[in-house]
Amino acid sequence: MKSLFTLVFALVSTSASANVGGAIHNMAGSAMGILSLVLFVLAYSLVIFEEQLHLRKSKPVLFAAGLIWVMVALAYRHIDPTHAHEAIKHNLVEYAELLLFLLVAMTYINAMEERNVFQALRSVLVSRGFSLRTIFWITGFLAFVISPLADNLTTALLMGAVVMAVGGSNQKFVVMACINVVVAANAGGAFSPFGDITTLMVWQKGVVNFAEFFDLFLPALVNWLVPAIIMNTMISKEKPQSSDEVVKMKLGAKRIILMFLATIVTAVSFHNFLNLPPATGMMLGLAYLGALSFHIKKKDRAAVVVSAPIYMDDEGHHPGFDLFRKIARSEWDTLLFFYGVIMCVGGLGQFGYLTLASHAMYTELGSFNANVLVGILSAIVDNIPVMFAVLTMEPHMSHGDWLLVTLTAGVGGSLLSIGSAAGVALMGSARGVYTFGRHLKYSPIVALGYGASIAVHMFVNSSLFSVYR
Repeated sequence: MKSLFTLVFALVSTSASANVGGAIHNMAGSAMGILSLVLFVLAYSLVIFEEQLHLRKSKPVLFAAGLIWVMVALAYRHIDPTHAHEAIKHNLVEYAELLLFLLVAMTYINAMEERNVFQALRSVLVSRGFSLRTIFWITGFLAFVISPLADNLTTALLMGAVVMAVGGSNQKFVVMACINVVVAANAGGAFSPFGDITTLMVWQKGVVNFAEFFDLFLPALVNWLVPAIIMNTMISKEKPQSSDEVVKMKLGAKRIILMFLATIVTAVSFHNFLNLPPATGMMLGLAYLGALSFHIKKKDRAAVVVSAPIYMDDEGHHPGFDLFRKIARSEWDTLLFFYGVIMCVGGLGQFGYLTLASHAMYTELGSFNANVLVGILSAIVDNIPVMFAVLTMEPHMSHGDWLLVTLTAGVGGSLLSIGSAAGVALMGSARGVYTFGRHLKYSPIVALGYGASIAVHMFVNSSLFSVYR
């Protein structure tokens, strides 16, 4: 977002005290406005260096969010005393919907992980004796088709484990296969509201309907296939030694998968047919899992061997399948990070920064160039604040342009290893092998896929660029 901040600072000197966007006043040039922006930049700088500082990413943005809204309240105190209160409530509602939705999705993923769903899939792939080139394609394909239902982070970690188990000491294969997984997971997540946080935000905002995301399927597929086909020629056909490891799914695993699919259908139905927030449908889906967990817990306790310590909790009791343990294992650092980002960006919007940025990007550069830039920015920093800023700006764009920014924000993070949660996660699990520098070596190939996906979208969805909402 550095380029975006540069554009904003360039416009600060020309800002006036007139109202911009109704009740929001342009105070970008004020002391509190500039201090808030600097505070956000400093906080996000700490997020970028999370791995080096060993500082949880949620902590600096939570701190910045609190101070920014203090300054918003002080800035509007003599203009409109109720403004800050009403504005922060709007942002809280947006976060609450996102939080509840993600909390249910993460709980289901944790439940499937505990029931050995992902481990069983991994053991099947590792034990089949496929060649390296075949594993390259299988892991990429599975990442592309699983991430729309799960999420790109979980999918990347699962497929990355397969890559490292098969690749072993072949570092070249592990690096290219990890890049392939990252690109495929991000691309797969771009054409589904469930595949990435940015697509979820776009769907919940009502900018793109559920079925309309599938207009991005072909561009997303091209985004993965172009670099995959090029890298395919660099991978040997040797067959590594297969593993005899066999992992079986636990009791209730298949039913949890079915419940997760039923939960997705419920969330979509709530949104499409009842005009209710998708999060309310997801919470009903959590009740599905709650009912099933009661049955599984009873079966687990009946089957346990009391003398086996592995089945005991800290108090010496067998916990069985506990739904609330799955909720507790959700990635709370990430969930609180989303709160900080949404509140920071929302607070900066109250000073007029998003209006200025919208003018600089979408009026001066044009919608197409701005949306392509959004994808590039999302490779430098997380795509979540970038997309939330765009949604908050609400630039007047065609439906085709809204789909374009959804695509670029989703797949642009693949350009660098730090540009997406999938890439960061694999750098951690394949530490010392899949690194920023090694990904950067193949970034031009990934960029070809990025450009090709945009071109395909402009061609196959050309009719949508004349439709406005």
